[in-house]
Amino acid sequence: MLTNTRNPWLFSVLLLILSYYIECFSTAGDTLSAAESLSVSESLVSQGSIFELGFFKPGTSSNIYLGIWYKKFDVMVKDISIVWVANRENPLTDPSSSRLELSEDGNLVLLDRSSKKPYWSTNLAFPMSNSTEAIIGGDGNFVLRDRYNLSTIFWESFDHPTDTLLPGGKLRIDKITGKSKQLISWKNSEDPAPGMFSFGLDPNGGSQYVLEWNRSQSYWSSGIWNGRFFNLAPEMKQNSIFNYTFVSNENESYFTYSLNNSTFIPSRFVINISGMIQQQMWLAGHCNWNISWFQPRQKSNVYALCGAFGMSYENVSNPCQCLQGFEPFSVKDTKLYDWSGGCVRKSSLQCEDSMNTNGERDWFLKKSNVRLPVNSKVNLTGSATTCELVCMKNCSCAAYAYNSSSGCMIWEGPLLNLQQLSDGGEAGQDIYLRLSASEHRSTSLRGNKWNVWVIVSVLLPATALLSWLCIWFLSKGKVKPKGEKDSSNDLRLFDFSAEIHAINDASNTKDCLKKRGKKDVELPLFSYESVSATTNNFSDANKLGEGGFGPVYKGKLLKGQEIAVKMLSKRSGQGLEEFRNEITLIAKLQHRNLVRLLGCCIELDENILIYEYMPNRSLDFFLFDPTKKQTLDWRARFQIIEGVAQGLLYLHHYSRVRIIHRDLKPSNILLDNEMNPKISDFGLARMFGANETQANTNRIVGTYGYMSPEYAVEGLFSMKSDVFSFGVLLLDIVSGKKNTGFYNSLGAVEI
Repeated sequence: MLTNTRNPWLFSVLLLILSYYIECFSTAGDTLSAAESLSVSESLVSQGSIFELGFFKPGTSSNIYLGIWYKKFDVMVKDISIVWVANRENPLTDPSSSRLELSEDGNLVLLDRSSKKPYWSTNLAFPMSNSTEAIIGGDGNFVLRDRYNLSTIFWESFDHPTDTLLPGGKLRIDKITGKSKQLISWKNSEDPAPGMFSFGLDPNGGSQYVLEWNRSQSYWSSGIWNGRFFNLAPEMKQNSIFNYTFVSNENESYFTYSLNNSTFIPSRFVINISGMIQQQMWLAGHCNWNISWFQPRQKSNVYALCGAFGMSYENVSNPCQCLQGFEPFSVKDTKLYDWSGGCVRKSSLQCEDSMNTNGERDWFLKKSNVRLPVNSKVNLTGSATTCELVCMKNCSCAAYAYNSSSGCMIWEGPLLNLQQLSDGGEAGQDIYLRLSASEHRSTSLRGNKWNVWVIVSVLLPATALLSWLCIWFLSKGKVKPKGEKDSSNDLRLFDFSAEIHAINDASNTKDCLKKRGKKDVELPLFSYESVSATTNNFSDANKLGEGGFGPVYKGKLLKGQEIAVKMLSKRSGQGLEEFRNEITLIAKLQHRNLVRLLGCCIELDENILIYEYMPNRSLDFFLFDPTKKQTLDWRARFQIIEGVAQGLLYLHHYSRVRIIHRDLKPSNILLDNEMNPKISDFGLARMFGANETQANTNRIVGTYGYMSPEYAVEGLFSMKSDVFSFGVLLLDIVSGKKNTGFYNSLGAVEI
């Protein structure tokens, strides 16, 4: 017996050490044995602590699922590292009674003990001993095996993938049984239930894989295997990190991959909720998956991406919108919304509403330049009027289209795969969408929300240049002859989505041309009263900002179109002579990558300009902000670089007279709703003749850091000056850093 005074202390230390080891040995480890169970608060962790199997609740959902995820990730990003889900179609709800256990017959069973209801099971029918055990491997494979003969595998999660293929997993087809394994997308980011998109081996044979909608409609194929990669996915050969393999023999065909690097890198091959396949890997120091490559390259190529009565748009981050007269089926945030649910009508059609006694008829809304939906029900001969009547008489008819080559096409029921095409690309067609009379009444006030692509610039420091443009062509209109009627247009009623020169009143057009002094200049003149009304009398609530040239206000027309209104400050020192030669040219500049002046107002000693609206402000707003620059992925950056280059090429070579911009920088690159770039600020621009290549100035103006050396030192400028500025801008876009930062930092580029 321990009796001296030191013995109690020694005994306490031994108890502490013993309790520590007892606690260590009581952890679940990586194995679940017979007669054991796993509760919601417990988990299995693979050797090396790479993978963890346990219970989770995705996002804000209260549903409980059994799944596998990468253990090494921070708990805050568990939801985005889940690689397998057991009960994706049958979630648990009671955390206190949810258990995973091995049943008496050796099967894995997920059940609610209070109701004795099984929610998921390995469901193996052949006899097994009670010596089975389940183990989570270091490769993320959850295996049911014989504990006395470890090579005997009864079941494994790699044979039952959900939306993810891990290194070593097989996406296969059994040629003997004909059964195939597919990756099937989650329904949305908070619901792992099977979505509408799947990826698997082509059931018609061969070595290619296909992406399908609703397990029936193929919309992308990988092409055949050429020994190193699938020939329609050339990105695979450009990635040195992964080793891809395709095997085909008399028993099976399968695709698998492994890591070439001996250093472990978390990775996965996944089909996401938007119907795209992605090869992803997790980079140290980041809190998200890095996409090595993906297919299809355009989201708009995904079949029925936006569901019923949804319209998809090209080259935008959120490509889905509901058609006018429709709203999302779900009220959830559209970032989480399962677009396979599509959109539903806001108001019933007249033929569907038996209580409608007002006699108002349904009507058809024209949507132009679209790729028509699939599976038209009827093809008829006849005129466009006949086509409309046929659709109107059929209450199931949702839309019709007519052209001389294919005749009349009718769509009954939901419209799927309707796509809005961009200008200058594939030639689209017109479709006429059937809507209720109530939508027709509201259109005159609300406008078609999908046509609000008229955008407004708020960052044009060279307002004076364009203001004097109005003065130059409209100076004769400042003093009207006695008795002459004011020919200014009402801005509130103007439709900028139509051609600018299409002013309804022919006499008004003639009068405007007279005021402008040149018949080929087509710049609308608006009354001060109407301009003031669009901005709520230039209220502070509508004020977007103010620079050295004057304040900028946001305006809205009666049809819902948004504009920006800039008032030229009387303190501005800009004069007519400085810009006189440029005015006649800039009024006629037309290019998708140049900011456009829409009109002006010269009245009551006020000089006001109306611009396109640019909702995403300028490039520097995204590029140099630590948070916002994360939204500029490589595709977006390349799109911006290409757009600026196209705009610059137009100014230098394809406009009527060569233009040197002289102030190309991120703050002068504005971004529209689709993140397309538009060059702005022509206040320092200079016009060259057809045979001129270089000029000299005594006044050096511009932004240091973007000026070419010969211009900054000697005042010489040419097309090469803009090319130099473009090069610096290119470095800004690629590095995400201001050019002044290069002087003090030689570190690696960080995006």
